[in-house]
Amino acid sequence: MKSYLDLEIYQEALSLFFETHPFSLLLPKYELFELGSQLRRSSDSINSNIVEGYGRRRYKNDFIKFLVYSHSSNLECRNHLIKIKFLYPELTEKADQLIDAYDRLGIKIYRFIEYVEKAWKG
Repeated sequence: MKSYLDLEIYQEALSLFFETHPFSLLLPKYELFELGSQLRRSSDSINSNIVEGYGRRRYKNDFIKFLVYSHSSNLECRNHLIKIKFLYPELTEKADQLIDAYDRLGIKIYRFIEYVEKAWKG
């Protein structure tokens, strides 16, 4: 692995961010700076924390800490999508697709955290 760009979790998180951002803009105008902003920020935080953690990979505990932040942001993002689904039923289909994708990403991040805890050589 030459850089964070090689990490599958980074690639998927970034791809999901690029999918989630325009989705958030489908919310009503009054929601763009409330729930929409929270969704965009949590989605962005997933990949950004992977990058920052990778930058600190020499210090295994720092790497793990930022991966945990990434996993937590993934859960937060999923939670915002559930709220959108409830409040805006017309967005349910896409929200469900994103929830499924974030669920799969969350599993991968969690497994990567376990790998780093057990086998990472900083």
